[in-house]
Amino acid sequence: MTASAEFQDRMLSLGLARVSEAAALASAKLIGKGDEKAADQAAVNAMREQLNMLDIAGVVVIGEGERDEAPMLYIGEEVGTGNGPGVDIALDPLEGTTLTAKDMPNALTVIAMGPRGSMLHAPDTYMDKLAIGPGFETDVVTLDMTPGERVEALARAKGCAPSDITVCILERPRHADMIAEVRATGAAIRLITDGDVAGVMHCADPETGIDMYMGQGGAPEGVLAAAALKCMGGQMYGRLLFRNDDEKGRAAKAGITELDRIYSRDEMVTQDVIFAATGVTGGNILPGVKREPGWLTTETLIMRSRTGSVRRINYRTPINGE
Repeated sequence: MTASAEFQDRMLSLGLARVSEAAALASAKLIGKGDEKAADQAAVNAMREQLNMLDIAGVVVIGEGERDEAPMLYIGEEVGTGNGPGVDIALDPLEGTTLTAKDMPNALTVIAMGPRGSMLHAPDTYMDKLAIGPGFETDVVTLDMTPGERVEALARAKGCAPSDITVCILERPRHADMIAEVRATGAAIRLITDGDVAGVMHCADPETGIDMYMGQGGAPEGVLAAAALKCMGGQMYGRLLFRNDDEKGRAAKAGITELDRIYSRDEMVTQDVIFAATGVTGGNILPGVKREPGWLTTETLIMRSRTGSVRRINYRTPINGE
């Protein structure tokens, strides 16, 4: 093991794209089949197999869950050949298992990699999240503002009316008051049923028409989203939310002592990272896996925060045995 080897983000980026592609191709067979667990398991198996081919000494810091909950790609699992740099890996083999099972838009396979110690070890709890795209002063919007104040502050910064702002929010009963307050400003809301990594990414991509993301979702997905925004540009803030002592215990186990701390994007992901996502079902950011007689085609987004580079890779592969 050569954990002290330099993190070669340029050389590793293509390998990371292969990992993401493999998970998408595996889960694509389950699109629309109504079996969330099978789709997720297929993605997990394929992602793990590809990760173990990479010359890295990798540790999963954001994964499928605690070791006793997830047989593979669990938090703390070591992946890679062991011959290469020590890296942190954050992954969601299938972001949008329900979306895949129901053949709905915006299911992705997602993985981020950075030097060892570069990513927040977020426990499996909720996180209050707020994100905007690039080009604004720091703290133009904050988690301490009310939802309405955030809309008005961003509108001022953009030089437009609140009615020109579009906010992305996860459609959940817990967000009813937030949705009502945002709509009271005149702003538009794009509700999503699942997949808040993609939701956060939307606000950094001008083509989606989304200006801001807010709401409560999984903390591990918050770190993945922060990794994406570190590459794309934009601001993100997250505060862990705890419903009971068990969840506070998970935070302590992850080394978190300030339970009400607000983390910025660069506090969730402290060093340069690479990020890959492949479309499973078509969406605003990536097209889904395309199936045609004898062939499967994927599109993968691969980004490097150090250079700000964004690469899209189309991969066409024959369907074996068909």
